[in-house]
Amino acid sequence: MATILVVDDSASLRQVVAISLQGKGYTVIQASNGKEALSKCDGSKINLVVSDVNMPIMDGMTFVTEMKKLPRYKFTPVIMLTTEAGDDMKNKGRAVGVKAWVVKPFKPDQMLTAVAKLILP
Repeated sequence: MATILVVDDSASLRQVVAISLQGKGYTVIQASNGKEALSKCDGSKINLVVSDVNMPIMDGMTFVTEMKKLPRYKFTPVIMLTTEAGDDMKNKGRAVGVKAWVVKPFKPDQMLTAVAKLILP
């Protein structure tokens, strides 16, 4: 089954996302900021990333930019799960390789649909 890395500084939000994903049979790895998430990109298989934009230490855009520099994760799809709904931020996201944008508060079904579309077999 696919492994998904969930990156958000809110533990409660990570929990909600993890429970939704695990309910569909996905394996979930969690990180509380971009720097911690980057340390989890250690060669292990990650099929998809769900990341917040605004986090302390390293924000989501910087994390995605850095992760995409790693050959093993260059093509790993990323969903941004964030309160940021502006086109400027979405365009920045697309520029660094974000594939989908889900705005908080979100419905788990909405996120699961995006995950199912992007997950690589």
